[in-house]
Amino acid sequence: MKYIINQKVFSLTDRFSIKDEFENDRFFVNAKLFTVGKKIHLEDVNGNQLFYIEQKYFKILPVYEIFKGGQLYAVLKKKLSFLKPKIEIDQNGTPFYIAGDKWSHEFTIMRGDTLVASISKKWFAFSDTYGVDIVSGENEAFIIALVICIDQIIYDKN
Repeated sequence: MKYIINQKVFSLTDRFSIKDEFENDRFFVNAKLFTVGKKIHLEDVNGNQLFYIEQKYFKILPVYEIFKGGQLYAVLKKKLSFLKPKIEIDQNGTPFYIAGDKWSHEFTIMRGDTLVASISKKWFAFSDTYGVDIVSGENEAFIIALVICIDQIIYDKN
């Protein structure tokens, strides 16, 4: 399934919808305002929280935790690397890897040697815009939560 993530530019918070390839709203992202560290909610179209993302502050390199139903579901850690960004993910003992190109516009999400999703960031856009192609059978909401974390880790300098 393909998704389009187009983050709003003129907003006090990170609040935006995520659409499928047919321009239908599929998910909503809401971030809490005035908090220490990012606190982001991924919701379905009915407003039900699917995942909660929280930035761990006072870390040398960015660390994000993803929660589902109040339980820790995954941890993302940016790794020290030169030229190409690398992010490791531990999802309940299952290792995932996110690797990007040297311009940080093309990413792949791998579980071991298996491709889970590919991500492409638009080069010339007024706002952060991503195309996400998720392999059939994968947890689409979780992959979208990972993409939101990539945006926060690589592009958000706040």
